[in-house]
Amino acid sequence: MARHEDDMDPTPPASRPKTDAWFYLGAALAGTATAWADLRIDDLLFTALLVLASCMLLGLLRPSRPWRWVITMGVFVALTELAAYVFLPVKPSRAQIYGSFLTSLPGVAGAYGGSLMRRVLDHLRQGA
Repeated sequence: MARHEDDMDPTPPASRPKTDAWFYLGAALAGTATAWADLRIDDLLFTALLVLASCMLLGLLRPSRPWRWVITMGVFVALTELAAYVFLPVKPSRAQIYGSFLTSLPGVAGAYGGSLMRRVLDHLRQGA
């Protein structure tokens, strides 16, 4: 039997937000901030850590369909790197731009890990 997102959310139905727009906005801002940090610091491992932590938090807060956080973060990291390449006088290297697509790999681990963590916590809270 398929479980719905409403089945996994422990908050009462009246207090649930009607949309995930704020979470998508948060994912977009986190992706943009991660790309900015990548451009300034130029450390791929730190960038991967930021993506991992952001996707894990989003997966923990909204465990249903965790792949959407990976895609949202990945798109905004790549778009910010591309915009920096087009508009900034100091250009990021091509390797940085191509590497921005690889940030989705730790994002997958973070989003699904956060989703799993939320489901385990919900299961423990129910006393089963």
